[in-house]
Amino acid sequence: MTHSVSYTRDGDIGVITVNNPPVNALSQHVRQGLLDSFRQAASDDTVATVLICDGRTFIAGADITEFGKPLQPPSFLGTMEMIENLPKPAVAAIHGTALGGGLETALCCHYRVAAASARVGLPEVSLGLLPGGGGTQRLPRLIGPEAALQVITSGVPMTAGQAQAVGVIDEIVDEADLLAGAKAFAHKLVAEAAPLKKVRDLNDKVTGVDPAMFDAARQRANAERRGFEAPQRCIDCVEAACSLPFDEGLAKEQELFRQVLTSQQSAAQRHIFFAERAAAKVADMPKGTTPLAIKRVAVIGAGTMGGGIAMNFANAGIPVTLLEAGREFLDKGLAVVRANYDRSAKRGRFTTAQVEQRMGLITPSLNYADIAEVDLVVEAVFENMDVKKEVFARLDTATKPDCILATNTSTLDVNEIAAVTKRPDKVLGTHFFSPANVMRLLEIVRGEKTSFETLATAQAVAKTINKIGVVVGVCDGFVGNRMLHYYGGQAQFLLEEGCMPQDVDGAVYDLGLAMGPLAMGDLAGLDVGWRVRRERGLPERLPEGARYCAIPDLIYEKGRYGQKTGAGYYRYEAGDRTPHPDPEIEQLIINYSREKGIERRSIGREEIVERTMYALVNEGARILEEGIAQRASDIDVIYVYGYGFPAYLGGPMFYADTIGLDTVYKRVCEFAEQDPASWQPAPLLKQLAETGGAFN
Repeated sequence: MTHSVSYTRDGDIGVITVNNPPVNALSQHVRQGLLDSFRQAASDDTVATVLICDGRTFIAGADITEFGKPLQPPSFLGTMEMIENLPKPAVAAIHGTALGGGLETALCCHYRVAAASARVGLPEVSLGLLPGGGGTQRLPRLIGPEAALQVITSGVPMTAGQAQAVGVIDEIVDEADLLAGAKAFAHKLVAEAAPLKKVRDLNDKVTGVDPAMFDAARQRANAERRGFEAPQRCIDCVEAACSLPFDEGLAKEQELFRQVLTSQQSAAQRHIFFAERAAAKVADMPKGTTPLAIKRVAVIGAGTMGGGIAMNFANAGIPVTLLEAGREFLDKGLAVVRANYDRSAKRGRFTTAQVEQRMGLITPSLNYADIAEVDLVVEAVFENMDVKKEVFARLDTATKPDCILATNTSTLDVNEIAAVTKRPDKVLGTHFFSPANVMRLLEIVRGEKTSFETLATAQAVAKTINKIGVVVGVCDGFVGNRMLHYYGGQAQFLLEEGCMPQDVDGAVYDLGLAMGPLAMGDLAGLDVGWRVRRERGLPERLPEGARYCAIPDLIYEKGRYGQKTGAGYYRYEAGDRTPHPDPEIEQLIINYSREKGIERRSIGREEIVERTMYALVNEGARILEEGIAQRASDIDVIYVYGYGFPAYLGGPMFYADTIGLDTVYKRVCEFAEQDPASWQPAPLLKQLAETGGAFN
């Protein structure tokens, strides 16, 4: 019918095949092809029609490159109406993934069969959208509103087995010959004179629904996805399916879809979607660079980070040797890993057998001779240059020559570490984020001599262990922590000038971040920050005229290390991580300001947000100038996946773009005039502001 959709006859069955690589997206030519094909199927003498896709997947969703542009005919809804009104059985044959518009297309067929490995779902909420092709109206009619709410508001796909259990899939067929299975199912329907089951006409599951269900769903969505608009609009649509006739509910869905499509939140979430994919590309990497095979890994250090890193590899089915210097530390580390797995098992994430299988992939060791044949080593020892160099010198002789050596440093110079080895081309940084078995970000730190093969291997490993790998250059703190230094610095200076911890954190939290900078310090441990400052010789080694706030040092000296001691910037009740303002710290801050001769003043939330956020943006601009990050969107990905920056704001650089860089630059200049010791406008920010440009 078009170059991407064909209609053929296979005996008395019409077969419509979509072939629009790589994921059979519902582009204009696909919609046109489907419309033409189903028209032909409606008019010939076939007894049933099968909709199937070539390639590795069923229709995996809409063509999101069309979003924001005038929609070219035919409309998706018009095409779906043609499918639903076919006067003979229409069977969707699903393999791979049927997501978003793909599942909505399948729901317009009268029946659905699937390969056992298939997955189906409506993930639009992850792009700040809602299913806009009737999904919010048909799915509740098919599986009930409670189950539909879970599928639609979470965006998490169902397996074929799960989908069959709730009624989305009618039959699971042989994966080896999906078409034959779908044809056999269609023939059975014809032989049994099965009704043409239009999902839109199924009303028994959406009648008499208690409205309290939707109030509870809104509260859950607000708790789980605070600040996100799309989940709330999804709930509105499912409620409409239970209170309005189908066509009116569909009109409500279309109205709300247009609303979220044009929202800033959806633009930000779509930005992150594309940014995540762009981050996988290294601009100067030669085409055809092949990563090395990583079949066995070693992790040096069984502490919190080392154990978490080992879990990543075990979860991916890769054997890992966990090496420690002493039996006590090794046993303690393994016990923590076991506890983490047991906790996940209690929550239903793993079976007992899966826990044992993963633990069986982790081999404890006290001997470097046990890692002689591994393909990759990840060092996760104490954050001290001398210690790390000593470990790498030993690794250089203990491992085979083609083994890649990676350091899990968060700040240190990877080039200096690589220089103690005879294989600097095989050395790079892999900065995992804590907890390493949970956080999805991995900063892949490219040294001066890191080879493309090594870099490509690290990227492939990141994908294998379900991390989002972002390649960054070498500097103090790389991208994330370097920017965090200025963000945290402004938080401390705000304390000096008139704020209390809850003022700073409250403003940042209300903006949408998971927690404010001071509460984050309590979570990470104020002793960790103190050690880092002492390692760098601060404040003694600060350049002349630089600004330094000693409030965190004073809090540390009181033995208040944060949550681990029950007190830091805040106090914490036993077993409770909720921060409570502490009069002792408030008085400490007031006294500190007085001793430094700083006249405290009232500081509004707008200034708090501007100073903390623009500190991130200004340093991000410098990082781009220096080539430490390849693109602004990489910085956004790092902050969304590593630092709790809300996806609906798109990351700090995208957030600055939405405000307008002229506005941001003007405020940075004002801050620099008031406080030249801590603010220096980045040249790139100035250039973009003056030329009407943007980071992204």
